This record gives sequence, C-alpha cells and structure tokens, in this order.
Amino acid sequence: MAGANNSKKAVLAAIIGNGMLTVLKFAAAAATQSASMMNEAVHSLMDALNQVFLLLGLVQGAQPPDRKYAFGHGQKKYLWNLWSAIGLFAIGAGLGLAHAWHALHNPAAVDWSATVDVLGAELSLLWVSALVLGVALVVEGAVLVVAAREYLRRARAAGCGAFAYLGRSTDPTLVAVLLEDAVAVLGVLFAAAGIGLSAATGDSIYDVIFSALIALMLGAVSFFLGAINMRFLTDIRDPGAERALREILAAHAEVESCHDLRSVVVDESNTVVVAEIELSEEALARGLRERIAEIKKEILAGSGEGEGEGGAMHGYAELRAPVQATLERAEQVIDEVERRLRAVCPRVAHVTMEVEGIARPCNNTANPNPNRTGGANPC
Repeated sequence: MAGANNSKKAVLAAIIGNGMLTVLKFAAAAATQSASMMNEAVHSLMDALNQVFLLLGLVQGAQPPDRKYAFGHGQKKYLWNLWSAIGLFAIGAGLGLAHAWHALHNPAAVDWSATVDVLGAELSLLWVSALVLGVALVVEGAVLVVAAREYLRRARAAGCGAFAYLGRSTDPTLVAVLLEDAVAVLGVLFAAAGIGLSAATGDSIYDVIFSALIALMLGAVSFFLGAINMRFLTDIRDPGAERALREILAAHAEVESCHDLRSVVVDESNTVVVAEIELSEEALARGLRERIAEIKKEILAGSGEGEGEGGAMHGYAELRAPVQATLERAEQVIDEVERRLRAVCPRVAHVTMEVEGIARPCNNTANPNPNRTGGANPC
C-alpha cells in the first residue's frame, strides 16, 4: 500500500503542476502565435488529463475484492492507463503534428520584439515566452524529481538499473508519471530552442521543427506506455514469486517434487501462484504414528468404546485415523510453504497448491531420490 500511496502523491503533484502550466502556456501561445508554445500547451493539457485518468485508475484499483472481482480491482488501473496512453497521448500527438503541419504551410510572421502588457509591465513576446517556459521548467523539474525519487527507490529495491526497471516495473502508473514528466522537461527545452532560434534568425521554421518534435515525443510515449499496460492485461507471470516458491519447496524435507508451477500478476501488490506438489512418503511418515494413535483415542473416546473392545467404531477408527493424520500433515506442509513464500514475497496474495500424491521411497536408501538437492526436484 505504501507504493500505491507514493504513486498517488506523484500523480497529484503532476496534476497540480500541469494544470497551472496549461493555462500559462495557452496564454503565451495566444500572445506569441508560436507553434512550439502551442504544442507545449497541448502537451501540458494532455499530461493533466492523462494524470486524472491515472488517479482514477489508482482509486478504483485500490478497491478490495468483492463478489464480482475475486482478486480485487487492481487491473482497472492498467485499463485506465491504457486508455490514457493510447487515447489522450495519441490525440495530443495528432493535434501537435496537425498544428505543426498547419504552421509550416501557413507561417506566421512573429515580431518577437513586440510588447504586451503583463500585470502592468510591458514585456516583449520573447520575454513572455522565456518567463512562461522558465516557470514550466521549474515546475516540471520539481514534479520530475518527486517521481524520479520514488522510481529510483523501487528500482534499487528490485536490484535493477534505472533503464532496465522501465520494462520490469510492476507499477506502470509510476512509470507513466516518470516518462510524462521527463518528456515534459524535454518539451520545454525543445520549445525554448525553437523559439530562441526563430527569434535569433527571423525564420519560423525552427519553431515548427521543434513543435513537431514535441508531438513525436508524445506519440512515442503513447506507444511505450500502451505496450507496458497491455502486458499486464494479458496474464503476465511473476518470475520472482515462482523462483522463490521453487527454492522454498526444494528446501522442504517433506516435498518430493512440484509440477506445473504458474503465476499471474493481478497488480503490483497482488500475485496469484498455483502449483502441483508431490509429498515424500518417507519424510511425511515420521511423526505420524503418534498422531494416528491420538486420533484413534479421540474417535473411540467420543464413541464410548474402549481401545481393546474391537467393536464397529474400533474398525472405523483404524481406517479414519491414518487418513486424517495424513491430511492434517499435508495441510500443515502447504501452510508452512505459503507462510514462507509470503514472508519472501509479500505481494503474493493467493497460493493454491494441489497435492498430486505421496511419492514412495526408491531402493537407494542413502539417497531416496538421486535428483534431490536439499529438497524438491526442480518444478
């Protein structure tokens, strides 16, 4: 839950920052008629709307399991993220490219030295653009730092490098915020370069070129985030949880082997793991004799028959006690394995292990299973 709360903080910070910047950039774009400033305004608008979608996904994804959603609503965040990436970012990229195309064929002659009144002060259009982009750089940079700190913390915890973790992270919401903020900072720098070169040379082509680059960046982020979220909506496995379960089963003396080990990532906080296991007859039998005797006594005491009477209940107790003792121990083994797995991988929300049977010891009494190395055969 701490990770989800940190992701929510990053999203809220991004919404507030981009909301303010959208207003400033549209105002500056209207005053300067700059193509790159207009695309930056569209960029900030798409960022703000996108992060509203991300927030909706986080809120809905945090809902607990119910009759309709057995493992919770976690995957809803991936669906919201997918709509956001493919919809809003693709729309933003399309609008940006369309505006750049229009500006290329209908260039506006901008007099960057012309002045406008800003809160009682006469500022040139170039200074207006510089101030807006400067504020944008500070705000976008601050939001990027918030997201980057949380992202790097999780990457270190996962033992991954910063770039490698982009494809391995199980929290695409945080990845989305990080990439959006990084692209936003680059967008501000591109807009500054386009406006600066156009003002210096008097040629608006530079403004158009950097305007198109901003739109293309939006499109690239759209495809990347779409691919990440689609991955989590197609029953992705959790290799870390599967590896941990293999190691736990291999170290357990009463587990002979496991088969058909699988996992499904529901969301970053919930993984479902299933496996079939075979118990070791030799290891399982140790200690069962005492428990069988206890169960027989309990059954006979409850029926009123003595142990030596040899009545019908005595025969029933002889049959029932070994079965009950074996089932109890099998359940204990499964519970032990599940506790150890959750201690190593807290994200594992549900474990299902089916006992296929009990393996008989082989002729090699020194090493009943020659393939065993400290426990179970590999799954």
